[in-house]
Amino acid sequence: MGRLIAISNRTAADPSARAGGLAVAVWESLTSTGGMWFGWSGNIVKGEPGPPEHITDEGVDFVVTDFTEAEHDGFYLQYANRVIWPVFHYRVDLAHFGDTDFDAYEKVNKRIADMVVPHLEKGDSVWVHDYHFLLMGDYLRKGGWDGPIGFFLHIPFPSPEVFRALPEHEQIARAMCAFDVLGFQSENDRSNFVQFLVRSCDGVDEGDGWISVFGRRIRANAYPIGIEAESFAKLATGQRAKTATSRIGKFLGGRKLVLGVDRMDYSKGLPQRFEAVGKMFDNFPSTRGRVSFTQIAPPSRSKVEEYQDLRVQLDELAGRINGDYGDLDWIPLRYLARSYDRKELAGLYRIASVCLVTPLRDGMNLVAKEFVMAQDPDDPGVLILSQFAGAAEQLSDTLIVNPHDRYHVAETIYKALEMPLEERQERWEKLRRTVVEQDISWWRQKFLDDLDVDTC
Repeated sequence: MGRLIAISNRTAADPSARAGGLAVAVWESLTSTGGMWFGWSGNIVKGEPGPPEHITDEGVDFVVTDFTEAEHDGFYLQYANRVIWPVFHYRVDLAHFGDTDFDAYEKVNKRIADMVVPHLEKGDSVWVHDYHFLLMGDYLRKGGWDGPIGFFLHIPFPSPEVFRALPEHEQIARAMCAFDVLGFQSENDRSNFVQFLVRSCDGVDEGDGWISVFGRRIRANAYPIGIEAESFAKLATGQRAKTATSRIGKFLGGRKLVLGVDRMDYSKGLPQRFEAVGKMFDNFPSTRGRVSFTQIAPPSRSKVEEYQDLRVQLDELAGRINGDYGDLDWIPLRYLARSYDRKELAGLYRIASVCLVTPLRDGMNLVAKEFVMAQDPDDPGVLILSQFAGAAEQLSDTLIVNPHDRYHVAETIYKALEMPLEERQERWEKLRRTVVEQDISWWRQKFLDDLDVDTC
């Protein structure tokens, strides 16, 4: 493979953004190949954007552009996050189908593609990331690029019936088939995409991920994203982690901690989780006074109405649960609408007896994997995982729940709290092995190997 060319909405041009996530995933390949990374600068301008900014760091060339106010609104806030995001998370009821937003989405995809094509050289491989750029492959082809293009979707891909709710679903599907290799978080997501192509686009499923459609032969596979497993395990025993553990330990006063860590997003199932915790205190009175639930939920997309409504709903639920079950010396539910850094979170994971990862839909959910790696081998906590998280396909030794069934979730929390040490250790060891073997490096290499081989 020659140079790797990455395209994503946000880049890691700022070194502080390289601590985790996508930056970790692609950084090694970018530095080793002298690659380039294209995307948005993070700046919004009132007039026309100036020429793209070029930044070079550690042998990687970043090329970033500002967005106009109209682009940021139509492309990012509206179509990407109020159409694609809710539909792909099975919340068609929350989607806002505007008349002009798709036009903005098209124009930004084309503008970024036009920014990329002049820099491409023979031997390069392009890797496009996430739902912001579903049309990118098509515009790169129209711009004259005939080299390999891979695409990875970090969020779920919905069932064919739900995908068809997008008014532009045919155009999007055809554009996605301009990619050579398409990566999905789970086999379920991959299957949904292939089923749509077969049912609606006369595609032929040839097996082993190969599909013939629209006169092309493409490959779609599941590549479950991982974490820096061993590095995160070390964070859990570091000084920042110990400080966080000490702080929450004073509050707990010997009580068991049930923990949730999520962005404040309607896909995460937070109201259902709060209700399940309340139901646990109701159905299992022995947990009162000896168990505390802490939910960390930093706000996101605070300008979007649905997220504002969610914040109000969580505030009300937390107040009601504490009012119903709390006592002078015990707060049943602590709800912290702020962010904590990874080192502090690692310490909180380590002290938690139970971690609730119960999204209504999630592409993967890396909190589940971080929790596993943060555990004390001598006294590991228990992971409760939604069947609708991509991670459930990999982490089958967790306690799997339906997040819509608050009674079952409540019962499962109680089961986790009472689980014998031997069973906890046995489950944790299997989970740890999976997370270590299928870490972020494994994910990156598996995808890039397929992109390299399949386009030779």
